[in-house]
Amino acid sequence: MEEEVHSGSDNIVTDFATYEQFLDSQITSMDLFYLEDEELARQLVELGYRGSGEVLKREEFEARKAAAEASRLSKRSQQKTLASSGKELKDPFLQALAQREEANRSGKMTTIIFIRDKNARGQEISGYIDYAHRMKTEDFEPYFAGRKRLLPRPSDLSFYNWETQTSTSNPTPNYQVIAENASGLLFKNKRDRKIINVDPKAPSPGDNSTRTVIESNKYTQVVIYDHITRRKT
Repeated sequence: MEEEVHSGSDNIVTDFATYEQFLDSQITSMDLFYLEDEELARQLVELGYRGSGEVLKREEFEARKAAAEASRLSKRSQQKTLASSGKELKDPFLQALAQREEANRSGKMTTIIFIRDKNARGQEISGYIDYAHRMKTEDFEPYFAGRKRLLPRPSDLSFYNWETQTSTSNPTPNYQVIAENASGLLFKNKRDRKIINVDPKAPSPGDNSTRTVIESNKYTQVVIYDHITRRKT
């Protein structure tokens, strides 16, 4: 019963901009005819002597009004923070990025994205992208909206141009690159110091890490490495 009352009150505070409007909604023309005083009619409604609707004190109305506004602003803020929010995503790669966006922004997860495809010049390129770092340095809304394609850059964790033989590697706030290694390219997470092995032949990418192959007709190859960061308590 209490939940029903709260639900009705929530509707009231969204339907009426002010407490006076709420009171006026329960005053009939007959009330005004007999009372001949609008303010008195409002007071009787507030006290529960007139009106057929729910009795709601001014303090409770204002409190619920503030709570409803805070909830609205919170949802609006979240939509602004998440670039994927409200987007209709059909590509499996974009869907995978959207599923990981909040966790990477909050630091619960640090995802490494391997992409192999062709650049605007038709040259085959490949590289590893620190998803969380790229989101902090770039607006991802155009990617989720389909106006841009996410591709590796020379400034990312690792980059290779197969035509020009250009190769680069760079540390990020989340990862250190270990290039000179017999097992191939490795990435060390700077928070928990765990190693992520991106060798597809490795039985596992490492502790607290998973490897997911994404099939997308927009890219030649996409592999996602998710690393769950365990904070020390």
